[in-house]
Amino acid sequence: MKNGEKRLSEIPVGVTVVIKDFEQDEIFLKLMEMGFIPGEKVRIQQVAPLGDPIAIEIAGYQISLRLNEAAKVIVEVV
Repeated sequence: MKNGEKRLSEIPVGVTVVIKDFEQDEIFLKLMEMGFIPGEKVRIQQVAPLGDPIAIEIAGYQISLRLNEAAKVIVEVV
């Protein structure tokens, strides 16, 4: 990861980030199909009481991701 980049799983609630890259993994295609495209803005909406999963807003809709999936997405704070 480059300076200033983090994993989506490390971002606190309420923060908006931009997708920069992915770890090349089998989850990569699944995420792309759900709208996770480099340059897309993502906002962390909620975190489950035990910390997993997280709810995010992307492309005008809300989805849930497990932390291990979110850890595959490299983002930068807007």
